[in-house]
Amino acid sequence: MPALTEEDAQDLDAFTLAKSYFDLKEYDRAAYFLRGCKSQKAYFLYMYSRYLSGEKRKDDETVDSLGPLEKGQVKNEALRELRVELSKKHKARELDGFGLYLYGVVLRKLDLVKEALDVFVEATHVLPLHWGTWLELCNLITDKEMLKFLTLPDCWIKEFFLAHIYTEQQLIEEALQKYQSLIDAGFSKSTYIISQIAVAYHNIRDIDKALSIFNELRKQDPYRIENMDTFSNLLYVRGLKPELSYLAHNLCDIDKYRVETCCVIGNYYSLRSQHEKAALYFQRALKLNPRYLGAWTLMGHEYMEMKNTSAAIQAYRHAIEVNKRDYRAWYGLGQTYEILKMPFYCLYYYRRAHQLRPNDSRMLVALGECYEKLNQLVGAKKCYWRAYAVGDVEKMALVKLAKLHEQLNESEQAAQCYIKYIQDIYSCGEIVEHQEVSTAFRYLAQYYFKCKLWDEASACAQKCFNFNDTREEGKALLRQILQLRNQNESPSADLQSNAPFLFPQSVSASNTPTRRVSPLNLSSVTP
Repeated sequence: MPALTEEDAQDLDAFTLAKSYFDLKEYDRAAYFLRGCKSQKAYFLYMYSRYLSGEKRKDDETVDSLGPLEKGQVKNEALRELRVELSKKHKARELDGFGLYLYGVVLRKLDLVKEALDVFVEATHVLPLHWGTWLELCNLITDKEMLKFLTLPDCWIKEFFLAHIYTEQQLIEEALQKYQSLIDAGFSKSTYIISQIAVAYHNIRDIDKALSIFNELRKQDPYRIENMDTFSNLLYVRGLKPELSYLAHNLCDIDKYRVETCCVIGNYYSLRSQHEKAALYFQRALKLNPRYLGAWTLMGHEYMEMKNTSAAIQAYRHAIEVNKRDYRAWYGLGQTYEILKMPFYCLYYYRRAHQLRPNDSRMLVALGECYEKLNQLVGAKKCYWRAYAVGDVEKMALVKLAKLHEQLNESEQAAQCYIKYIQDIYSCGEIVEHQEVSTAFRYLAQYYFKCKLWDEASACAQKCFNFNDTREEGKALLRQILQLRNQNESPSADLQSNAPFLFPQSVSASNTPTRRVSPLNLSSVTP
């Protein structure tokens, strides 16, 4: 700790009084009693009080404003004055680490990103252990390349910063490596690192792993509230209503006026389909912290459930204002405009979501659907194929690709996609929606019938019996096959040349399968 200077001693009474007013959130009053103080501590508190006073006034005006257009015009009027005063101090090299941090915040608020970035980097050198500066820096760095051009201090906290920014930018492997190296370096009992590892697994949708880590974290630190909203998201996705109810009651007992608690309760009501109550709790969270990203995004989801598209758009836009890297908000905006039947808007927002999550099949499938609606079928094919290649989470990409080929009368490619879809579904042993599997079997039965491959056509037609919507068609096709077999009709050479084929390992330039192989073996496929 730095020694108490003569200036600190002279300003001690005024500083202590002002700090009391600051803690009571009487920022103007705090600033008034700090005028004329010369110590670094008092100067920072004086400028920070003025900044927060402007923010408070801005929030009050935002609440009173009527619509989203007016809300966008509300500004913190104190920012320009603060910038002028702080820049003079900065040029004279009279700002300490906290003063540089505040100067960087003011510049960022005024959208002077380049200047803010330089000031935050300078602040990390002057005061490396101020985590707030690192977090602000994290919000300004858009990709991994930017990190290479920053000269950051060689301090142990830099490793925490790199791990955090890798998690934010969805570079999960690098983040997990960093956190593991920190654990090995002596932070093995850090609940912060454990929670960040759980968040990293949550970001790559490894839900089981993330849940197990969060459960372990709860045993180690049962009164922890940080990141519990992320834990509640996982419980929501898994539909674990009793566990989510217990978590909501538990956090309510610990501290019901925390942002995370409100989000957990909101998720609980959302799981119970009480969307109005859920939205109300997300609004409470935002009253406690208007810049809380998760609450804006979740509130957007609730308004979507309530079919209130204008409110959903507003909520998602607020989320993007808080953090432009939030892919869920971009994806949510795409879905909202899809409901409004505005495909060009959808395309823009889905593209932004895809840029942030290039290996997320859901973004690619959504993009493919957009291209399909805009009749850009080559783009749609590429998206569906890419979605399958990166590991289709919802097992829908191949079906959509097959239907697209079917629509374009590309029967061989359509059959190929349906074959691979059936193999994938039954190889992983998942319970699937019967409609899509039945559609695949029906198409393959008709395809093999046209190719006069009676055995394969019969096998597929028999599989159609397992589904209500294709049962009658399957019976009718079997009767036709039996009738043709009785007439001893054999397939001609030119039709045999159209024999079907399985999904190949390589693809053509148009991203569709090309190489021919043997027909589908249905002996191992059982619904």
